Amino acid sequence: MDLSKVMMISASGMSAQTMRLRTIAENLANAESLGETPGAQPYARKLVTFKNVLDKNLGAHKVKIDKISKDPAEFQKRFDPQHPAADKDGYVLTPNVNSLIELMDMRQAQRSYEANLSVIEVSKSMVARTLDILRG
Repeated sequence: MDLSKVMMISASGMSAQTMRLRTIAENLANAESLGETPGAQPYARKLVTFKNVLDKNLGAHKVKIDKISKDPAEFQKRFDPQHPAADKDGYVLTPNVNSLIELMDMRQAQRSYEANLSVIEVSKSMVARTLDILRG
């Protein structure tokens, strides 16, 4: 396979992981975002899914974002009768964001990003060595 194709495939992986990291950061930033009126929905965790897409110009499959969707997991309830979003029983719905899971997902996305970056660096190094051989 052409090294430029390898670099383009890795770049698409880095782009996908960047979007995943942004979504995880948004989830963490909103982990305590509650509704403002009784029975209002709090922030819903977002999930990123990927898909393989054939790039006809490149002649190879690249990774792309398939969709960003809301996590269907149920919201938790917290007793806080003074909160403006409390229901008639005094419970407030809280986001379905688990910070520990988000941090683990963030670490996995970071490692995937770094692995793709390493592939690009190795490919660039191979191209540079090839050019050195051809010059000498």
